Amino acid sequence: MSNQFYVDYVEKTLKRKLAPGTVYSDSEFKKLAEEAVSELAEKISVSEDEKREITETVFVSHRKLGILQPMLDDPDVNEIMINGTESIYIEKNGKIEKYDKRFSDSAVLLNVIQSMVSWVDRTVNESSPIVDARLTDGSRVNIVLKPVALNGPIVTIRKFPERNFEMAELVAQGSLTEEEAAFLKKCVESKVNIFVSGGTSSGKTTFLNVLCGFISDRERIVTVEDSAELRLSPPNIVRLETKEHGSGNGKDITMRMLIKTALRMRPDRIIVGEVRDSAAVDMLQAMCTGHDGSMSTAHANSARDVITRIETMALWEGNINIEAVRQQIASGLDLVVHMQRSSDMKRFISEICCVNGCEDGRVSLKTLFKNGSRTGEIEEGSRIYEKTTADKNNTSL
Repeated sequence: MSNQFYVDYVEKTLKRKLAPGTVYSDSEFKKLAEEAVSELAEKISVSEDEKREITETVFVSHRKLGILQPMLDDPDVNEIMINGTESIYIEKNGKIEKYDKRFSDSAVLLNVIQSMVSWVDRTVNESSPIVDARLTDGSRVNIVLKPVALNGPIVTIRKFPERNFEMAELVAQGSLTEEEAAFLKKCVESKVNIFVSGGTSSGKTTFLNVLCGFISDRERIVTVEDSAELRLSPPNIVRLETKEHGSGNGKDITMRMLIKTALRMRPDRIIVGEVRDSAAVDMLQAMCTGHDGSMSTAHANSARDVITRIETMALWEGNINIEAVRQQIASGLDLVVHMQRSSDMKRFISEICCVNGCEDGRVSLKTLFKNGSRTGEIEEGSRIYEKTTADKNNTSL
């Protein structure tokens, strides 16, 4: 048998060993590869040299991505943008700069792309030229091939911190104030329903991770994501990830399907990585049917804008009117935390607003914090007031 047969066998075995959503260090990944090779050796006679060669081939193929690897290993690089074989740009320390290397051969780049998508059981080709995936270290990958991308293949890699931030670190960095941090901690502990909004690369997912760190270990959490990016480690957690038709099972597993499935899993909280379509209806229904403390993110330009975005996404469902959507938002959503990224790439909370029901047919928002300053108080009798004061007579929030 050829060495490639051995490699293929080990790769299939290793894929079964990798837990979805888990971020592995190089040493942990290599240990799993070695275990997969050992399983091969139990079935087929291979020498020690062959074992080492197969392990190294698999490791380099999926953890060392050629000219990209130095950028992936550099903690100061946040984003990698591959413009076909023409150029590579990176965002490093808040600045975009051109990388001094590029892929000279499109076949090599396509091989790297196939390596990227294979580990999350995704497929990308001319008939399905757009895909979102993730690397084994948790980095988010977006790929667009020709003919959609005229100068493709285009690959955009968004890296995430190697570890979760603590709230105190974000306060020290100036992302929010101590008062805002204490308020948000109280809200999470009190099972307030929260949307984190912001533009591209404003830090929504990172901040959602931080907020989830305040959830009690006694609660059962179900996460739903397009590409698993959340790094949560409570003892009772279920991680769900969408699956595209191109992966070979003949049927898309959509965000809407997963949210509905999550409701049947006895969750205390449902955490949706990002709502971007008619799944907004199901997320609102989850918030309105006893799953308090649920959280999600959405792209928006302001706290008010995220309400409009949720309304628009919910209306895509087609069997609901705007009045019903607004009533669901007013009944289910409690708080909007809006994040921004400044011109010097600093990420910070620009606004925290609470939902105060409907007024004149529109969802009413009240700004509690603006650019770090307290601008309003929670109104007595509101949903968020009842939640945050239920455990003790504390009206300071």
